[in-house]
Amino acid sequence: MGKKYTDSSKLIDKAKLYDSNEALDLVCQTAKAKFDETVEMHIRLGVDSRHADQQVRGAVVLPNGTGKKVRTLVFAKGDKADAAREAGADYVGDTDYVEKIMKENWFEFDVVIASPDMMGVIGRLGRVLGPKGLMPNPKAGTVTPDVGRAVTEAKAGKIEYRLDRNNIIHCPIGKASFGSEKLVENFNALMGAVIKAKPASAKGQYIKSCVVASTMGPGVKVNAAKLG
Repeated sequence: MGKKYTDSSKLIDKAKLYDSNEALDLVCQTAKAKFDETVEMHIRLGVDSRHADQQVRGAVVLPNGTGKKVRTLVFAKGDKADAAREAGADYVGDTDYVEKIMKENWFEFDVVIASPDMMGVIGRLGRVLGPKGLMPNPKAGTVTPDVGRAVTEAKAGKIEYRLDRNNIIHCPIGKASFGSEKLVENFNALMGAVIKAKPASAKGQYIKSCVVASTMGPGVKVNAAKLG
């Protein structure tokens, strides 16, 4: 571990569970890299993602955005394609972009949005977009007739959350330069959405643990008992 990381670790009591505002204040203090570090939340849930009825997945617009410029690719035709362009989509098309991705291994985008009538066209991209978490999905609001709104939300800081195979959600909630106040607002928005998405079949403690950390900084444990 580098000197900066070691120095930062001294500020954090590893045995302590912090309130979210105190935890994010520490994250900002310990983000000492030469670039503006991304702040991430890691939420361990008391569910089993192997069961379909215990999947936790959705999307939420962070009130202060993510601090990242989001490039959008929209699969749509006619009026819907026009609406996507008006909303500021970076790329709009149909089979032409399917070919570009398949043949050129082109991935100059961060979010893929599709109108429902285009899912047949982009179905064969599942193999390449799926593993990258880029395949449009109705639950995340990225398969929708209102592609213009989906583009606006993506640009405004909409993030998708989903369980990994260890039943943990990993999500960015902004940049260290935001300061703790804005990060707490984003933290609360994501945590609120995850709690709301609790499956009916989930038993026992739902939020098992929560850790916040910057890209290069140490993790800070948040008191999960206060989160729901």
